[in-house]
Amino acid sequence: MSEQREFEHDHERHHDQERRHEYEQWRARTVRRPEDVPVTTPLSWMAEKHFAHGERLADRRLPAAYRGPDERGDAGDALAQLALGVRIARAVEQYRAETLHEALQLGATWSQIAAALDLGTDEARAILRSHADGQLRLYESEDSGGAGLLGMSPEQHRAAMALTALGDDEPATAAEAAAITG
Repeated sequence: MSEQREFEHDHERHHDQERRHEYEQWRARTVRRPEDVPVTTPLSWMAEKHFAHGERLADRRLPAAYRGPDERGDAGDALAQLALGVRIARAVEQYRAETLHEALQLGATWSQIAAALDLGTDEARAILRSHADGQLRLYESEDSGGAGLLGMSPEQHRAAMALTALGDDEPATAAEAAAITG
């Protein structure tokens, strides 16, 4: 094995060990408020914990002979499930506009996006407009260091706004998509 490949393999192994350690810490973490969930927690981990607390709560409805008292849900499980539900909803919402934008770039139509979001096409367009405007402000803000390191450039903003002008069943052309991602 070459030195470079050996280094990459060691790096991957170390990363995997760190990730397993983070996961075990997460599994042991008590959640009672949305703030108890670190922002970087993967959605799948949150969903797994949400489900586990729900299972414990569901076990309360079984006859006592099926589960011991330590296996039945309690107020902590209910609070954890509520808090995790809020964090899951926030995580999903956080990426909704970006994913909508990406769907358009990949050829989805406004009608398809609106159906996926269970909204009207005008409401779906409003999501992209709001997102693009916010990203342009971020690009131009001091938070971006004035260097446009974050957000959408004016050109990217114009391209996103052009997508809002597409007809309900009109996909973006390959040229439009290239202009948007470029």
